[in-house]
Amino acid sequence: MSNSFEVLGLGPALIDGLKKQGITEPMEIQERVIPLALQRKDIIGQSKTGTGKTLAYVLPIFEWVDIEKRELQALILAPTYELVVQIHKEIERLAADSGKAVAAAAIIGEANITRQIERLKEKPQIVVGSTGRILELINKKKLSGHTIKTIVIDEADRLLDKDNIDIVKAVIKTTLRERQLMIFSATISQKTVETAREIMKEPEIVKVEDKDTVNPDITNYYFVCDRRDKFEMLRKLIHAVNPEKAIVFINNSDDILVTTEKLKYHKLKAEGIHGTHEKEERKKALEAFREGRVQLLVASDLAARGLDIKGVTHIFNLEVPENPKDYLHRAGRTGRAGSSGTALSIVTEREEEQINKIARAYKIQIEKKDVFKGKIVDTGNPRKEASQYKNKGRDQGEKGFRPKKID
Repeated sequence: MSNSFEVLGLGPALIDGLKKQGITEPMEIQERVIPLALQRKDIIGQSKTGTGKTLAYVLPIFEWVDIEKRELQALILAPTYELVVQIHKEIERLAADSGKAVAAAAIIGEANITRQIERLKEKPQIVVGSTGRILELINKKKLSGHTIKTIVIDEADRLLDKDNIDIVKAVIKTTLRERQLMIFSATISQKTVETAREIMKEPEIVKVEDKDTVNPDITNYYFVCDRRDKFEMLRKLIHAVNPEKAIVFINNSDDILVTTEKLKYHKLKAEGIHGTHEKEERKKALEAFREGRVQLLVASDLAARGLDIKGVTHIFNLEVPENPKDYLHRAGRTGRAGSSGTALSIVTEREEEQINKIARAYKIQIEKKDVFKGKIVDTGNPRKEASQYKNKGRDQGEKGFRPKKID
């Protein structure tokens, strides 16, 4: 892998901006995509969640965008409100850190269209939005495709499926034939590739192989208890590790509200997101979590799809995921961008074999642990283990190291 962004063709302003974010070396998808994107090639890019796909396409756009022209030059399509906001924030941050005065607007369906039209009058160079609302604004002649030089389709496995492809094609048809088209997704089926080829010009295919491994910077533990005691175990673990920012995963989205309310009852700062939430409610919950006003986010695998929230220190699996591969996706929400993280699973005796099966399948160590007097300890002799923690604290003169009692 290249040891710097310079060799990829990026200018000093962008490189300095990345350094302000603590990013000094390109990830594999960035290393392979950026040179091709700067050559204005059509690209099909596949790389798992959390590997830097957004910057892989945003950085080349920033490199060539003409900030002197107040016209739409790049269009980024995404399937969910959360992903649109996420991409938009990444663009705004890069603009601020690099000093490049690139203007961007986020356009979401079901939001106030009058306000969006007013925002478009400011002539942003980049628009990030949902396909339906983008097409609606094009049809209303409030957004022109004639000046667009690049279109990006994020989460292409969804936007190029049978339910969305016609709208995507309709948007693309409003742009000039010379434009560049790049599509990205964590998973891209052969059918998606075939669909993409129909709308692209000799695309370069870049696949960063998913080796189905858990990030080595993530520590994995599991705790055994009766099903009726799972919430109490979750509460004890939260007090024991005191996470700065954590996601609690639940298999059944119907249980999200109940779990969230229980956490709040115990004076914990928690919010939940699920499919039946209104977009404004989801927005408030996610913003509170991102900004640190909420410590815990309760979600299902479906509700958390596409989320990339920085600073998540812990993942709690209140239930073992039904699909073993979902364990990788859940654990991958922490330990991102070189940081360490911890995944803690709460299982019944019957589910213990399931968690061990996941460990064997992906060749990772998921250690069996217990909680004793407010500390995570090895199973077998918790009193001795807690005593060791206590003595260690005294030996090192650490004030307040004594294990905290959990009611």
